[in-house]
Amino acid sequence: MLLLMLVSTCGLACAQQKVAAEKLVQEGIQLNAKGDYDGAVKKYDAALLLDEANLLALTEKAQTYFTAKKFDESVKVCKTALRNHENEAMLNTIYLTYGNALDELNQTEKAISIYDDGIKKFPTFYQLYFNKAITLEKVMKHDEALICLYKSASLKPTLSGSHNLIGRIQLAKNQRIPSLLAFCRFMTLEPLTDRAKENLKSIQTLMKGNVEKTDDKSITNNVDPATLAKPRENSFSTQDQVLSMAAALDNDPKYANKTEVEQFIRKFDNLCASLKENKANNSGFYWDYYAPFFIEMKDKQMIETFAYVSFASTDMKDVAAWLNSHTAEIQKFFDWSKAYVWTKI
Repeated sequence: MLLLMLVSTCGLACAQQKVAAEKLVQEGIQLNAKGDYDGAVKKYDAALLLDEANLLALTEKAQTYFTAKKFDESVKVCKTALRNHENEAMLNTIYLTYGNALDELNQTEKAISIYDDGIKKFPTFYQLYFNKAITLEKVMKHDEALICLYKSASLKPTLSGSHNLIGRIQLAKNQRIPSLLAFCRFMTLEPLTDRAKENLKSIQTLMKGNVEKTDDKSITNNVDPATLAKPRENSFSTQDQVLSMAAALDNDPKYANKTEVEQFIRKFDNLCASLKENKANNSGFYWDYYAPFFIEMKDKQMIETFAYVSFASTDMKDVAAWLNSHTAEIQKFFDWSKAYVWTKI
């Protein structure tokens, strides 16, 4: 009977310590949010004295050190968490913080290795793929970065950063249509930020196709012969030509007086029509992932709304006027975009 009472008392004390530890962790999280990183770490350490196996305390401590730019300390805490815990769901964040800290310490190969270890254990955690892509991009491994970004975009379609980086990489690689599709998806998620303003400039350049006005009466269509080769995975040679031909009409008397957004609508509608016409005979991430989204956008007659949303970051008066007078269409557009079912890649 006495033994039973001792066991019961011990169990109650342990439970109370765990509750107290959790309270300390929450207090630490609040201090971290206020920028009091030292105070937060003290709370986490106090929690670990009461409950040394508290993974949340270790996770938050590692993240706080990272936020405070104490990357070596963050790495040490991550190592402790991985050493003392195994196959727990919260370890996905530990792997992420660990890889990020190593990346900040310019230990690129180690960072990639840690991301890979995390991906093996948590293959559906999109953030590991995305952050690995950022690390790969820093060392100019563009194609490997893209593979990771395809996965992060597939797992988390609303992560605007994935589409932003895909667009930028493909822009640098002079892949016009893939870059354009990624940037346009980005605009449906983040149309009013500084990144949106920058990406809109890229979109406007890409929408010119390969057309160059050489004088008042002549226009040159500079088509890369490589785009006319036999179609391959993620090939958009036809769409490049369609966009160029549509862009060549910008200065046609029939369209010369159109606003910039109206010109965009005409050209983007032609591009989406070409995507729809050629979808069945093409393959690759951009055809399988992005193309169906924009094809459905055209089918639902939402390209006009998309265009004005995409130009929302500008100071164009016609854009502001349209947006103010079409709130119902805008809400309908965002409802559709939010409910759209993306292809898993």
